[in-house]
Amino acid sequence: MLKKCLSGMLIFTLMLFALMPVAFAEEKAPQAVDLAPSSRSAILLDADTGTVMFEKNPDEKLPPASITKIMTMLLVMEALDQGKLKMDEKVRTSEYAASMGGSQIFLEVGEEMTVQDMLKGIAMASGNDASVAMAEKIGGSEQGFVQMMNEKAKQLGMNNTHFANPNGLPADNHYSSARDIAIMSRELLKHEEITKFTSQYQDYLRKDSERPFWLVNTNKLVRFYNGADGLKTGYTSEAKFCLSATAKRDNFRIITVVLGEPDTKTRNAEVSKLFDYAFSQYTNHPLVKTGDVLGEVKVKRGKPEAIQLTASHQYSILLKKGEATDGIRHELQIDPELKAPLQAGQPIGKIVVYKGDQQVKEFPLESPVEVPKAGWWDMVKRTTSHLFFLD
Repeated sequence: MLKKCLSGMLIFTLMLFALMPVAFAEEKAPQAVDLAPSSRSAILLDADTGTVMFEKNPDEKLPPASITKIMTMLLVMEALDQGKLKMDEKVRTSEYAASMGGSQIFLEVGEEMTVQDMLKGIAMASGNDASVAMAEKIGGSEQGFVQMMNEKAKQLGMNNTHFANPNGLPADNHYSSARDIAIMSRELLKHEEITKFTSQYQDYLRKDSERPFWLVNTNKLVRFYNGADGLKTGYTSEAKFCLSATAKRDNFRIITVVLGEPDTKTRNAEVSKLFDYAFSQYTNHPLVKTGDVLGEVKVKRGKPEAIQLTASHQYSILLKKGEATDGIRHELQIDPELKAPLQAGQPIGKIVVYKGDQQVKEFPLESPVEVPKAGWWDMVKRTTSHLFFLD
C-alpha cells in the first residue's frame, strides 16, 4: 500500500515538473510594446469605427488641461448645426471672460468678435477668454454651459469625466481620461469643418484693425506631420503636457490621445510614433461614403410617413494591412416598429457588417430629422390616397 502511495506521489511530482516550464513560459510571455512610454495615459483608435489599436491606462482620471476645449468646440459646432448660432454672428466679451489668464487672445471688455474668429482663437491659440465668451453666449452663463458640457459627456458615455469650466484651467472636480477624450474628439470630428480651424498653422485675428493679433497653432504636428490636421493641445503644471491629435491619409483617419507627458518634444515624438504605427500596420475598408443614400425609412403615423436616410459621415471597418476583403458586406437594419413622433438623433436602427457569415461590426443609425405625429386629417387623406391607388 505504501509503495503504491509513493509511486503515485512520484508520478504526480514528475507531472508537476513537466508542467512548470509551460507555466513559466506563459509568465514570461512578451508584453505589447509601449508606444508612449513617457505618457501617464494614452490611447490610439480608428476614428470611423472607434476600434482601439493601442491603449495605456486609458480610463485613469486625470486633469485634461486645455483639451477640455474639445467639448467647448463640440457644443459650438452643434449650436451652429441647430441654427442657434451663425459663423458671422458677433459675440460680446464680458468682464469675466476678459479676465481669464493663461493662453488667451487678449479680448477686451465689450469687444465683439464673430463666432468664426472666436473658434479660430480657441482652436489655434487655445484662448481661455474666447472659450468663456462662447460659453456665456451659448449657455447664458459659464455655469449653464458647464452643465451642458457634463450632460453631453454623459450622453456620449464619457464615464470618467467631469467638467468644472469650459477652458481647462485648474479647478476642483475637473477631470477626464484618455478614452473619454478620444470619444469626444471622435464626436467633434463628425463636424468635418472643424479641421478648417484646427489644421491652420498660423493666421491673424483683427487683421485690418489697429491691433492685429498673430495666431500660431499650439499643435506643431499640423505643420510637421503628414496628414495631421488637429486637434487640441493642453498644459498645466498639474496635467503636464497633453494632446488629442488626429491625422488622415486617404480615407483613413486616426485619433491618438496622450496625457501627462514631460515636455512638448516628447509629447510630439510619441504621438508621431503612434501615428506611424497605425498607418504602417492598419488600413480601413470603406463601406459607405459621406453623402451616400442609405435608403428610405418608413415611419408609422409620421408626417412625413417616410424619411430619406443619408450618411452623415463615412462608415468603414478597420483591417490589418494585407487582410483580405473578400466577403465583406453590410446590411441596413431598421426598427420595424418605428412610430412617430421621432426626435432628431433618436436611434432608429443600425448598419451591420459581415465578413462571410460572421458579424464583425455594427454602427448605430439615428433619425436625421424630427418627425412629428400625423394629425387625424392627415391620416384620413393618406388612407384615401392609398385606397385610390390600390392595384
